[in-house]
Amino acid sequence: MSTFTDLGLSAPVLKAIAALGFEHPTEIQQKAIPQLLSGDSDLVALAQTGTGKTAAFGLPLLERIAPESRTTQAIILAPTRELCLQITTEMQSYARYLKGVSIVAVYGGASIQEQARALKRGAQVVVATPGRIKDMISRGLADVSRVEYCVLDEADEMLNMGFYEDLTDILSHTPADKSTWLFSATMPDAVARIARDFMHHPSEVTVGGRNESTATVRHEYYVVGGRERYAALKRLADANPGLFSVIFCRTKRDAQKVAEKLIEDGYNAGALHGDLSQNQRDLVMGAFRKRQLQLLVATDVAARGIDVDDVTHVIHYQLPDETETYTHRSGRTGRAGKSGISLIILTRSERGRIRALERITGRPFEEKPLPSGMEICEIQLYHLADSIRNTEIHPEVKTFLPAVKDLLEGLDRDALIAKMVSVEFSRFAEFYARNEDPKGSTEGQRGETPLPHGGQARFFINVGERDGLDWMILKDMLKEATGLGKEDIFKVETKDSFSFFSTEADVAPLILESLKGAHLEGRAIKVELTDGPPPGKGGKKPWKKGGKKTYGKKGKPYSKGPGAKGKKRKKTTGKR
Repeated sequence: MSTFTDLGLSAPVLKAIAALGFEHPTEIQQKAIPQLLSGDSDLVALAQTGTGKTAAFGLPLLERIAPESRTTQAIILAPTRELCLQITTEMQSYARYLKGVSIVAVYGGASIQEQARALKRGAQVVVATPGRIKDMISRGLADVSRVEYCVLDEADEMLNMGFYEDLTDILSHTPADKSTWLFSATMPDAVARIARDFMHHPSEVTVGGRNESTATVRHEYYVVGGRERYAALKRLADANPGLFSVIFCRTKRDAQKVAEKLIEDGYNAGALHGDLSQNQRDLVMGAFRKRQLQLLVATDVAARGIDVDDVTHVIHYQLPDETETYTHRSGRTGRAGKSGISLIILTRSERGRIRALERITGRPFEEKPLPSGMEICEIQLYHLADSIRNTEIHPEVKTFLPAVKDLLEGLDRDALIAKMVSVEFSRFAEFYARNEDPKGSTEGQRGETPLPHGGQARFFINVGERDGLDWMILKDMLKEATGLGKEDIFKVETKDSFSFFSTEADVAPLILESLKGAHLEGRAIKVELTDGPPPGKGGKKPWKKGGKKTYGKKGKPYSKGPGAKGKKRKKTTGKR
């Protein structure tokens, strides 16, 4: 595996990269950086969001800047102010050991006079939104006449937002012999048009297929009635207690309305859309980054440039009008090699759009039934029990324990536990008892005959995301432990500290036997049947007879004895 040193970067830039904890370049960085360092040719680079595109153009750009000159030598254009600020912050961190390099952000919603003063003091690199930089050029507050490098980031989204004429105007003020670097997640016709109109025989770098979605994202969809969309959203939120998600709506009005309803129903939610002031948007994004908000309800335009680690799910409350936009949305999760889940809520009339999404993303989409009320109650019960187990005892509570014990006198251990968990469990049980399960969703993938419920077995396993597992790693671990095939283990759902998975009923004995005595990081793995028929006989033979199988982090086997420790993984990529 190559390192950043192999790419030909200078010592000050390598020092900054090391300080950020990055060791190995991503695929787009490996392909783009050497090419941009070696010559002045134009480049079209296609790669998904979250693959490290900012470093792919930012690092070679900094190497080509002349710090002794205070003129604007490079301009980076981005579609939104959030992305503009994000790029500026990252570029400044890469340039921390480069003396004399100034990077200034120019965007709407902030004082144009202050930005003009910053440019007048000298900025070799300007990161800008098209509307604001065009305005400053027309007023004579910004000079791009000596720009040597122009970067168009998220070019497809800039065109979707109607910035073609603005780009034409801006680029007309730049030298004809400059180098133009175009970075995009998708390659629609409009982006190809930019390459034809503004670039000179550009070379192309592609990571994955054009417009393809990242392989680490699982795509699921739920078919509901038109009036059941919000009820479906609540069920998906309740069925995933550790949810940290961006919820996409088509319009500003819908985003605000959904966020308000979620807040009324007790969820930590917030809205992000164009009707908010810059200060309001900064407050919402700050709360989301700090995980003070669990659910961020956003429009496509407002969500451009959101770079938040560990988003577990993207929920499409409504599908976007443009099919390519789906790729951008789902790129909010599954970043930097991590896994993520993209959930779509759609009506029967929209079902046909799934095929188009499968074609453009190159990924299969699975139709799933919405979780039933009792399934949600079961998940919440396990989550509550785990939360109680892992809660640290507050020192001052000991003062009140004698009085509390007196109040609870006469209750045995089992009754006390049952009453304690019933406090929270009853809230979900009573709500879903009053609200029937939506009838819009059908079980099984499109084109398949759904298996009868009696033909499947559902399992609970006491390991989850806290143990370094996601749905892909857990599925691989189970396949390795049991010897089952790729399609034999399905409906894998990982929660914070536990997970669920399904198999056909006839291999249930194999699952239980194969995982008997297994350990993960020295902790005993427990597997239990949660529903379905009693396991019958038959199935494949266990992968191993007797003994214990121990797993380390990420589901990798390290030793056969309990207590074995896996090596911690180091941070290996520069994230977008």
